Amino acid sequence: MESLQDFLLNKGYSKIKLKFTKTNHFEIRAYINGVKGRFILDTGASSSCVGFEAVDRFKLKVKDSEIRAVGAGASNLETKISKSNNLKIGRWKRSRVVLILFNLSHVNNGLINHNAEPVDGIIGADILKKGKAVIDYQKKYLYLKMKDVSLQNHA
Repeated sequence: MESLQDFLLNKGYSKIKLKFTKTNHFEIRAYINGVKGRFILDTGASSSCVGFEAVDRFKLKVKDSEIRAVGAGASNLETKISKSNNLKIGRWKRSRVVLILFNLSHVNNGLINHNAEPVDGIIGADILKKGKAVIDYQKKYLYLKMKDVSLQNHA
């Protein structure tokens, strides 16, 4: 019988290793506009986001937003929006990615209080949906569907 990994790789998915943290989150490395960052993988977060302090680091063009963020123990948080970003997770790439910016200090304070490393942001359901994500919780891998396998494999 074919393994999940073999099946997905044969269907044009990219395999990305997940790190299980002390806080029972999966952490992932990703590049935004060519800059590497550390992110929590959160299937319950509707939008992917980064902290306000990451604007310069990730070269984000930011606009004001009327949206208020809720979640992770906080509510009614002011947000900003950044459109047209390049995102790379493993070999999987997307352009024109929209990111929500808000104050992540409550998230990072919680991580630090549990002896975990702070993060630059959260990869949410918007990206997971675009990538037709499959998560192998047992083996700690994220699989994302490549747009054009022939182009991605030779890049």
